[in-house]
Amino acid sequence: MNIQQFNYVLAVAEHRHFETAAEKCFVAQSTLSTMITRFEDEIEIKIFDRRVKPVELTEEGEAIVMQLKRIKFEIDQLNERIQVLKGEMKGDIKIGCIPTIAPFLLPLFLQNFSRHHPDLFLEVKELTTSEIERRILSRELDIGIVSTPMISGELKKFPIYEEEFVLFDASNKAPKQASIRTLNMDRFWLLEEGHCMRTQVLEICDVAKPQMNTTFNINYKAGSIDSLLRFVKSNEGKTLLPTLAVADFTEEEKQHLQSFQDDIPFRTIGLVVHQHFVKTKVLDGLLEEITEAIEKLEGIRVLK
Repeated sequence: MNIQQFNYVLAVAEHRHFETAAEKCFVAQSTLSTMITRFEDEIEIKIFDRRVKPVELTEEGEAIVMQLKRIKFEIDQLNERIQVLKGEMKGDIKIGCIPTIAPFLLPLFLQNFSRHHPDLFLEVKELTTSEIERRILSRELDIGIVSTPMISGELKKFPIYEEEFVLFDASNKAPKQASIRTLNMDRFWLLEEGHCMRTQVLEICDVAKPQMNTTFNINYKAGSIDSLLRFVKSNEGKTLLPTLAVADFTEEEKQHLQSFQDDIPFRTIGLVVHQHFVKTKVLDGLLEEITEAIEKLEGIRVLK
């Protein structure tokens, strides 16, 4: 048996189709099928039931595939450790970023980071905080860009900066400072459940005491900052927005922004990785690139 056979078995287990698995492995279907058959003959166990479509794992095959996943993970860890020891920065890096950060932060640093490290292939996805946490723990994801803190003790956290919130009030063009203590929650809208920024804003405003949207019969929970902003504008409402989200506002939009004069609300942005993440050079490079991109922006406090 060999590592290549392991990869072929795992590919078929994932796609449940020999032809698709062969395409993903860049080999002929006959080659992949032959190698898997040889592996099955060697261990004297049938891993796949080829009589059904799509292909199914046998009961014994389920156990074999689970063990092969563990072996592949250890081999990947070994290869990553070797790269670290050799001082190399190459290979695939999977990054997850929460939607309330991604459109505003990623354009500030991602292209430069990619250009500085041409041997790295970056796969970046927008994911919720809980999904980033789950995927890092299952090793489907390497690095998360989140608003900390995270829940799991198995994750290492690297705070980068604190970002202030500002009030966007579409009903008021008079530039003035706001106060959390006297904030009017009527016609105030948030992101939908599942977004950590919703939880943070609720905590900031202590929404348990005032009732939100008391004179409006629409309970709207947006799925993104862009859709939230559009709804708030059209209904002359209010919301809290992070600093980076308003950096490209037009002069007209800026007339509706109010900073806070006391108890300035903020969130902490940082990177999270698995406690056994070994590509420390990649992590250090990301931390440095992000810090350089945001350290001179107004409303941002870099954590050093």
